[in-house]
Amino acid sequence: MPILEGREGIDMKHGFIKVAAVTPRIRVADPVYNGQVICEELGRAYEQGAKIIVFPELCLTGYTCGDLFLQEILLEEAKKQLFTVAEATRDKDAVVIVGLPVERDGKLYNVAAVLKSGKILGLVPKANIPMYAEFYEGRHFTEGNRETVGLRLGEEEVPFGTNLLFECTTLRGLMIGCEICEDLWVADSPGTTHALMGATVIANLSASNETIGKDEYRELLVKSASGRLLCGYIYCSAGEGESTQDLVFGGHNLIAENGTVLSQSKRFKGETIYADLDIHRISHERRRMGTFGKEKEAYYTVVPFALEPEETRLQRGFDRYPFVPGDTATRNKRCEEIISIQSYGLKKRYEHTGMKKAVVGVSGGLDSTLALLVAVRTFDMLGLDRSGIIAVTMPCFGTTDRTYENACRLAKTLGTSLEEVDIKEAVLVHFKDIGQNPDCHDVAYENGQARERTQVLMDFANRIGGLVIGTGDMSELALGWATYNGDHMSMYGVNAGVPKTLVRHLVRYYADTCGQEGLRSVLLDVLDTPVSPELLPPVDGVIAQKTEDLVGPYELHDFFLYYMLRCGFPPEKLYRIACQSFEGTYDADTVKKWLKIFYRRFFQQQFKRSCLPDGPKVGSVAVSPRGDLRMPSDASAVLWLKQIEEL
Repeated sequence: MPILEGREGIDMKHGFIKVAAVTPRIRVADPVYNGQVICEELGRAYEQGAKIIVFPELCLTGYTCGDLFLQEILLEEAKKQLFTVAEATRDKDAVVIVGLPVERDGKLYNVAAVLKSGKILGLVPKANIPMYAEFYEGRHFTEGNRETVGLRLGEEEVPFGTNLLFECTTLRGLMIGCEICEDLWVADSPGTTHALMGATVIANLSASNETIGKDEYRELLVKSASGRLLCGYIYCSAGEGESTQDLVFGGHNLIAENGTVLSQSKRFKGETIYADLDIHRISHERRRMGTFGKEKEAYYTVVPFALEPEETRLQRGFDRYPFVPGDTATRNKRCEEIISIQSYGLKKRYEHTGMKKAVVGVSGGLDSTLALLVAVRTFDMLGLDRSGIIAVTMPCFGTTDRTYENACRLAKTLGTSLEEVDIKEAVLVHFKDIGQNPDCHDVAYENGQARERTQVLMDFANRIGGLVIGTGDMSELALGWATYNGDHMSMYGVNAGVPKTLVRHLVRYYADTCGQEGLRSVLLDVLDTPVSPELLPPVDGVIAQKTEDLVGPYELHDFFLYYMLRCGFPPEKLYRIACQSFEGTYDADTVKKWLKIFYRRFFQQQFKRSCLPDGPKVGSVAVSPRGDLRMPSDASAVLWLKQIEEL
């Protein structure tokens, strides 16, 4: 059978498809009962919106039949019940995959049957037959043939072979491959070749018995397979009803995508689990990894099927803070790792240049605080005196007492040197030189201060033989919320890979672990201070210019940034998941407003990212023009903005 050409299909809404792993309570060697239970369970799963429904290995007979597998009466009844289950799919718009023993040319095979719309689309035999420890499948079953052949079942000839894939013509990118239990545990799994040949979802029909600690290893295998193969992985295992003569089966089901477990059952509960796989994200991951699928040598047959295009009712959640781990232990570990990456990056720069001094502009805000903490960690690693770090505070028209005092307290508490350069007079002279009215608080008024500060830092560093440490974070860089040739410039930008939502947690982590009450106190007050560039005069001593009022909430922008760059989501999909994730915090109109601003600024401000100073990448998303993000400075945003307007 020839491999069928790929098709351009109508998409399921945003590429989401709901899948299910179902462990029915069976009876050993009773296909009639098992067929009835399977029909009932697939009906329930379909009612929950599942479009791919997977059952365990040999579920029509039971995995633990032993030598009863050699009885013709059992094999014939299993075949009859396969047609019964197939008929139950006739009025259901779903792919159903069940396990059973099938005889071909006098040999017995452990098979996954793929069913859709009342038909048997294909039979995929198990490729690896275990004969060790408690397993003796070789007594009954034969290793499956790779190349597809025809097998007559009833009045139809059905494709039979391990190299068999099932392609959906109505969801772009959805192609299903099957493997059975042991196939996952071997070094060269069929799933690997399936994925290389285009399979984006692997269904594993399993009968994996329980022993101490095996569940953890099983989870590791499924996570690893889905991550390594960049696919959705549905693992469905046998459970209650199997013989307990020598083994116990816990019904451990898992659904994973790209290395992340989306859903997992509790063992010994007989649970059906569901998850929403994102086929378009899987396709995006494969596009961005040029090393995936380099060779396609195996001969494969592809069987087409269709699903009705519809919008999946999502039960899948999307983290509001994708850059920030949810649990405290993981978050603390991540924070320590990030600060170490920042510090080691800066350490190398100092070892290479031979410099012994650092200049950091401190404002009393989060970003400059983190940069100063990183500089301190770096100097400690190098064995340099902290007094060689010059913290420079540069009060001007918008500086408040609170931020000024925090900047000074921070420098003194950390044991760094503190320099104060009041730039008001210099800025006023500059305004006079360029004809800027000081009462006109426009962009020239603001940027004139920012560039004066950078000039002071650069020249100060030249005078003492040091490096200017950049403070701007990745969220600001993504939005272009930086003054070109102002805070935009430095000799090494330690925060360039850290998004704003994570900066806060890094400073909090330092406060919680520093062991110094004075330092902890000032760090907590910095955390409590509104984010602001302080370029406009305060009102009654209080910060008048709040960044998030102007550019938008950073929790939204970081959410947009992650799912746009890391996952390749288009605006329409971003809007959908943002509305879901921030329900109760931002209404749909607010989400749309800031999403439009995000895309507009992201494209318009690329020229600022194109000439960024060096700085370390710390996570899976980065905006360095020398690394992850290489886009033209004058690319048009029309396609993206048009889709937002059509929402």
